[in-house]
Amino acid sequence: MSYGGEARSGFKTERGRDWPSIRQYSVFLENRVGQLHDLVRRFEGSKVRIVALSIIDSVDCAIVRMVLSHPEQGREILERAGYPIAESDLIAVALPRSHQPLGEICTALLRAEINIHYAYPLIFHPHGRAAIALHVDDHEMAVDVLRREGFEVLTEADLLSGPVL
Repeated sequence: MSYGGEARSGFKTERGRDWPSIRQYSVFLENRVGQLHDLVRRFEGSKVRIVALSIIDSVDCAIVRMVLSHPEQGREILERAGYPIAESDLIAVALPRSHQPLGEICTALLRAEINIHYAYPLIFHPHGRAAIALHVDDHEMAVDVLRREGFEVLTEADLLSGPVL
């Protein structure tokens, strides 16, 4: 991953990244009744909203992947609560208004030989359109390919307002 400086595209992101991305927090929980409820309630009373969520469950533990509207404040809340977390970058793409939007995104990335590790939908619709979060093996190239193919790549600023499903 690249950090700092002006991007090739002529802009600098708020965190100094060379490409637009959204942050995902992976939170490790014991697989017990009520753990997800306790996690979600941590954001009550704050401006932080969960805008995307995925859960991977096993016998002993669960990994909750989440994208937050205000990632810095969200990370602070999670750390203060003592949750073990990992942070990674995702690409958020607004789905085009077409018959097979996911197929179009997958085709564009396949042509560029970019592997999608995992994906999940945003439960928040930036600009009134459905969107998907993608974890790929070459973030910078994926952003370039998607933009070149005419897809709208979203940033963290796009997650600050809009309708929630």
